[in-house]
Amino acid sequence: MYQLIRKFLFNFDAEKVHHFSMSALKLICQWSLTRKWLTAWMKPLNNKVVKIWGIEFPNVVGLAAGFDKNASYLRELQALGFGAVEIGTVTPLGQPGNEKPRIFRLPKDKALINRMGFNNEGVKAVVARLKDWRAEQESINSKNRSQIKLIIGGNIGKNKVTPNEEAWRDYEICFRELFEYVDYFVVNVSSPNTPGLRELQEKDALRKILSHLQTINKQQHHPKPILLKIAPDLTVSQVDDVIDLAMEIHLDGLVASNTTISREGLITTENVVKETGGLSGLPVQQRSTELVRYIHQKTNGQIPIIASGGIFTAADVKAKLDAGASLIQVWTGFIYEGPGIVGKVLRF
Repeated sequence: MYQLIRKFLFNFDAEKVHHFSMSALKLICQWSLTRKWLTAWMKPLNNKVVKIWGIEFPNVVGLAAGFDKNASYLRELQALGFGAVEIGTVTPLGQPGNEKPRIFRLPKDKALINRMGFNNEGVKAVVARLKDWRAEQESINSKNRSQIKLIIGGNIGKNKVTPNEEAWRDYEICFRELFEYVDYFVVNVSSPNTPGLRELQEKDALRKILSHLQTINKQQHHPKPILLKIAPDLTVSQVDDVIDLAMEIHLDGLVASNTTISREGLITTENVVKETGGLSGLPVQQRSTELVRYIHQKTNGQIPIIASGGIFTAADVKAKLDAGASLIQVWTGFIYEGPGIVGKVLRF
């Protein structure tokens, strides 16, 4: 059924379809009866709890950052069966992102190109929404204590206008503001859509940001896991630098990987492949899995990994887990496979 709906939706602008679809889902979940029906319908058969960092994830499938940038659809995404939702990327101040259009579909390749540019409402607006979410969940949990909560990750970045030498301040602001309301953090220095951001992946720049956040984190009564999201375009020596730094400062984990700037091996020949931005989906599947396997083997499994990139089927999930991932995230797969993707990829 969704494949037919997708053919229709793919005739329209991708970003407009995103907002339309989520608004429709929000309408369905507005009423308790229809929300419960949807939750029961979408509940995965293999809904096995995964415990990592002392956190109980309802299942291994999370939604990657960039889909729910402002924590606007948590109730709806929970109803679809996701074990975790990574909000953001959140920046200290709200910003509009890059000019539209900024999302492009490549159906022949089961891929997307996006150059969103960290568009979000800013950390204070996101925190306000998370406060409301927490209050709603506390009310629900008081009536049903057996329910395992949806895990919220906070993906944080810097504002476009912030120079790289001051970037650590932006990450600190977001970390402090979100600390009480998210379960773990992901530091995003690997998006290709903010000018100069990927320069922060160099070892010295990374050390300054991550060490500073770790210092703040250790001062908290209950420190939160801090992860780093890396690009699939890193060289082996750059990956080794990331691993060395992660081990040195006791980073809690890595997310592998973000989108790629490469266009190698695409079937699509139309002009859309010339659009700037990060490529996601099936074309990054192999590289993402290779990156997960390399990190896992290099660290002897000491650094937990969230795998992201080209996940559409249960076999794709199994491949990531076999490579050494502890959890996985979907994004482009959600667009191509539809709202039932969690149940589909957990059939292994």
